[in-house]
Amino acid sequence: MSQEPSQDQWIRSAVLQFEAPLTLYAARILGDLDRARDVVQETFLRLCRQNHSEVSPHLLEWLFAVCRNRALDVRRRQRTGPQQILPQTLPCPIAPPAKLIEDQELAARIINMLDTLPDNQRAVITLKFQNGLCYKQISQQTGLSVSNVGFLIHTALKTLRRALEVHQ
Repeated sequence: MSQEPSQDQWIRSAVLQFEAPLTLYAARILGDLDRARDVVQETFLRLCRQNHSEVSPHLLEWLFAVCRNRALDVRRRQRTGPQQILPQTLPCPIAPPAKLIEDQELAARIINMLDTLPDNQRAVITLKFQNGLCYKQISQQTGLSVSNVGFLIHTALKTLRRALEVHQ
């Protein structure tokens, strides 16, 4: 007979599992790692006030939705252009240095190009590729239909691919 975790255990488990991905997600929205950490902390404080049995079945979607909404609120208030935060990459020990530089430059160009996409396309691309969510989870978090999520991802990737071809 398994026992449900206590509220404290449930919160600790959620923090351990989701703090890092939420921080990356908020940092991408805000362009500021310190503000992102504040947003994530506020997200978990809100989780502490929630009923475990109501939120638990859709915890991932709930956390990302609250984090996204809070980050967008903060971004609206700061009213300055977002700074670029490049994801950390680990170089392959076999790859030659020139290839590593080329890959880093390509990653930086793609990240810069993301900022040219409409907000809805940028949001679904970030949720899909940075946070690893499936279309259904993205749909639940954004309120878009699953087919609309697929269309937005397809359109965004097509736009990015064309932009890369132009800059090559």
